[in-house]
Amino acid sequence: MDAVRVALLREVLAGTQWPAATRRFAGVLRSSVVPQGGGLLLVGTEEYEPWHLAAHLVDEAAWSGQPELTPTLVRHRVRPADPAQLAVGLGRLEAARRGETLLMVAPTRPDAGLLERVHDARRAGATVLALDGGDPEVHGLAHEALTVAEQVDEVDIDTVQHLVSAAAGENSVPVARGRRRLRDRLSRLADQLTSPPPARW
Repeated sequence: MDAVRVALLREVLAGTQWPAATRRFAGVLRSSVVPQGGGLLLVGTEEYEPWHLAAHLVDEAAWSGQPELTPTLVRHRVRPADPAQLAVGLGRLEAARRGETLLMVAPTRPDAGLLERVHDARRAGATVLALDGGDPEVHGLAHEALTVAEQVDEVDIDTVQHLVSAAAGENSVPVARGRRRLRDRLSRLADQLTSPPPARW
């Protein structure tokens, strides 16, 4: 989803919790992975694999100049013919350690095996974040969670993922723009100081 569509989506959702909530959650995600130099693991449930979130985070990482946002997509089923970026299985969660961040996307209750692996990753020191449908066990595992209860909320979990990924990359932009403005002002000042005085008639 491009920046124009995200802006329109935020406009439609203005007055709801979602623009602020997704920015807050994205800030937690960013502050968890950027200082560590990366280490973002992204996993869904057996029924829901967060392909789109992975792709959008890759785009945001490139656009924002924050490669740390690029996730490793952890999959429930890996085939021998899968390319390397799609060949990371659940065993990767067992290797998660301090300094890594595990983002679980679980619109419905995850199976016991996934919950156990996430619990083990947390015990090993990984930071656990969750986009979920309100399951209390997921909340108990997550250091930070954003719940999307589709029956009562205005949005679905796919929409929230778009907002989170866009917000994850955008907070580096104002700093860069500010630097450009400062450079522009300095450049104009230098031009004024070095240009010859105006001719007098």
